[in-house]
Amino acid sequence: MKKNLIISGVGGQGILSISYVIVSSATKMGLNSKQSEVHGMSQRGGPVYSFLRISSSEIYSDLIPKGECDIIISLEPMEALRYINYLKPDGLLITDKTPFLIKGYDIDKVISKLKEFKNSILIDAKSVAKSAGSILAQNMVMVGSASNFLEIDKILLKESIKTLFSTKSQKIVDVNLKAFESGIKLTTGINRITTQ
Repeated sequence: MKKNLIISGVGGQGILSISYVIVSSATKMGLNSKQSEVHGMSQRGGPVYSFLRISSSEIYSDLIPKGECDIIISLEPMEALRYINYLKPDGLLITDKTPFLIKGYDIDKVISKLKEFKNSILIDAKSVAKSAGSILAQNMVMVGSASNFLEIDKILLKESIKTLFSTKSQKIVDVNLKAFESGIKLTTGINRITTQ
């Protein structure tokens, strides 16, 4: 098993929480992982991304070359577009289609460009998170949506979510688990994208 992932968005969306859940779960499966991340200038709204490599064999670098990414998971459509050239020809893009209060670009044009990519899944993660109990759980909606393509045990992903939010209230744990489950439903039945 080998997966190269890019997780992108802006500060305040929980990009690093997504990385934690995936890496923690992969480690429990005995897989190797390497991660590289850039934080958003310590401010809400600044770009944040994480390169994440998972493999059953040894990994020598945390960087992903252009054209070698299997899956992009993005919480912001403009940030998804920023990394589209990293995807393999048969790679998968999963993004929230709702912008994060970013002004200065035409969201309709961005969405149109994203839809041009043959393996793109655009979802309304914010609305789904709100229905689960908190708009802040948008990142766990995205983990759930991606989980159908990650080859990582969903039970382990749920355990990692519980661990991540264990210092918070049980209500917050439950909301994030519900958001995760709702995300799974969004992509269940979509043909699996095969990447090696």
